[in-house]
Amino acid sequence: MSEARVKDELGKGVVIEAIESMTGAESIAPDHMGRGSAPATFYVPSTAVCSPQQRMEFENLLYLQAIALDAKRWQDWMDMFTEDGMYWAPSRPEQTDWELEPSIFAEDRLLMEIRMGRLLHPNAWSQAAHWQTNHMVGNMLVESLTDSSAEVYSRFQMMELRRDDVRHLGGSYRHSLVKVKGEWKIKMQRVDLTNAQAAFDYVIQAWV
Repeated sequence: MSEARVKDELGKGVVIEAIESMTGAESIAPDHMGRGSAPATFYVPSTAVCSPQQRMEFENLLYLQAIALDAKRWQDWMDMFTEDGMYWAPSRPEQTDWELEPSIFAEDRLLMEIRMGRLLHPNAWSQAAHWQTNHMVGNMLVESLTDSSAEVYSRFQMMELRRDDVRHLGGSYRHSLVKVKGEWKIKMQRVDLTNAQAAFDYVIQAWV
């Protein structure tokens, strides 16, 4: 293939062109647009009017969910979902479904049960090492609200300790809630990780 053809084909994707006497980041051509230079996609949530009592109910649900995860009370955590509830962590913020492209998590109640069974198995190697998480949830906004449904946006940070290694995961939650017998339940929880495409030393064992 000729040099001109190679440059033409590469021009359709990411091109890194070496400049004589330059090394590292300096060797990247001035017109290069790498992944880190692409404009980030951020979602700007809307807001809905809710009473202080309603806001407290939503905050308590988020806090109790974080406590259940940190305490490894998997069944209590799952009981916060409806029977047809979904837990979804897309691999990128632009993703709109979990069927046509891979996700970090895309689990209904059955898959949650399977994951919980693996975590609780006496021979689960991932649980043999000292492993703990600590969640912080805040910046909550109620996006929409009716008598029987709500959309709640929040931000989170999670510190995970495994043996002596610490890693941090952070991003946003979006909870689609419905009222079941007078109690708010999670019909869909979307988790957008800020570091979703990062290289992890080990896989994510439990829900974020």
